[in-house]
Amino acid sequence: MKRLKYIFKKLRTLDYKNMIYVAGKISKKTGKIRLFVLLDMIHCALVYGSGYMDYFEFEFYLLNKSERATYITSNVNNNIIKKYNDPKYNYIFDDKAVFNDTFKSFLKRDYINLEHLMYDDFVKFVKNKKKIVVKPLNECGGKGVQIISIDKKSDLEKIFNSLIRNKQFLVEDYINQCKQMSSLYNKSVNTLRILTFYKNKKVYILKSILKIGNGGSVDNFSSGGMYTFVDENGKVYVPAIDEEGNVFEVHPISKKKIVGFEIPKYDEVMDFVKELGMVVPKVRYVGWDIAITSNGPVVVEGNNFSGIFQVKPSISGIRTGDLPNYRKYMDI
Repeated sequence: MKRLKYIFKKLRTLDYKNMIYVAGKISKKTGKIRLFVLLDMIHCALVYGSGYMDYFEFEFYLLNKSERATYITSNVNNNIIKKYNDPKYNYIFDDKAVFNDTFKSFLKRDYINLEHLMYDDFVKFVKNKKKIVVKPLNECGGKGVQIISIDKKSDLEKIFNSLIRNKQFLVEDYINQCKQMSSLYNKSVNTLRILTFYKNKKVYILKSILKIGNGGSVDNFSSGGMYTFVDENGKVYVPAIDEEGNVFEVHPISKKKIVGFEIPKYDEVMDFVKELGMVVPKVRYVGWDIAITSNGPVVVEGNNFSGIFQVKPSISGIRTGDLPNYRKYMDI
């Protein structure tokens, strides 16, 4: 019944035009008739709870039914969140200012919330700063995030008025990532998305993803960035992909080799994330965005409704999703 309710809800909000477009891309890539691809998409939605972007991103068109059954789909992910994340505590993660207040000791940077402050407070905060990061309080996917350079010629009043007008109320110190992370791409902070699960007063690491910017000032997948995967030793083991399905073994701008890249201070990052996962135990399944500075890891934000990240079969040869691993810790 829950699956049917989910499917009917998705049908009401489905972008059919984009679904047909995606099916066309798959048809062109595989040589399969687009109608067949569309019918298979619908079949997978009914059987596995997968959206058409799940079908595309996890390459269900390459998998048999037993392989498909091992993947975390949108419906499975939604059910995990509903079961293990108490909605009474979602506000801690949904409001970036509340998140910063809650995890202040893990931020390791200064910030202010302009929503209830004045121009003079803003001027005092940016004094002697060369860069700031501004964010809306309730957006996601990097939307509204902006890096602003500050110097003696900056019109601070104009900047302040723009921030208030655009509701970019959260103002933070710019994170200076370490040289190793910057070598991948230096126009954005390249972060790790670490998925954790809290159980019996212990935090388990489910997945480690490396997000890399590509042409923009943020590393978000939905804003032009790319992502790849990191093994238990902190080494990238597959090429990166972007939202269009392009595959990158080497970064197109920095020319840095992605496969084999070793995350600095990775053991320290793992310990850091396990501490983070203990702070709000009522929200048990979280995706943490972690930046690495020369002084160690810092938290950027936490996602109580984390997206799904699984390795593409065509670039890895791996034809098993994350569901078996999740079931070691979760009753799903």
